[in-house]
Amino acid sequence: METDLHSTAAGRLRSHQQRYTNGRRTLVDVLAEAGRPVTIADILASGSVPAQSTAYRNLAVLEQAGVVRKVFAGDEYSRYELSEDLTEHHHHMVCVNCGSVEDFTVPSPLEQSLNRLFGQVAEGTGFTPQSHRLDLIGTCGNCR
Repeated sequence: METDLHSTAAGRLRSHQQRYTNGRRTLVDVLAEAGRPVTIADILASGSVPAQSTAYRNLAVLEQAGVVRKVFAGDEYSRYELSEDLTEHHHHMVCVNCGSVEDFTVPSPLEQSLNRLFGQVAEGTGFTPQSHRLDLIGTCGNCR
């Protein structure tokens, strides 16, 4: 899986005339190991990335190439995760108090029901859904 992840990331960057540098590879590794959307502070705390400016610059390039996506949690901190097609389809639980974001998946039958529902919502509007993102907004266990 790791080799496939890095090969895919390198290919996407090449298609955007960018190189898959050691710094970008390290960011991909940090995001893969995190298993949830992380802030720049989380990335820097890993000790793998030398500077905040470098992290932001490389994340912007990785996002543009479709390797990383930005997740907004409703607070002032952006979070980053690997693009869903590099991991698995999932949703987020977002805490309104601390801003934590946790991934969750739902059983396949429920995903199919959601897809049907979203198709019905779009029907007659001219809108064609390609995928969906679902964020549950509430209070995490640490803030209750």
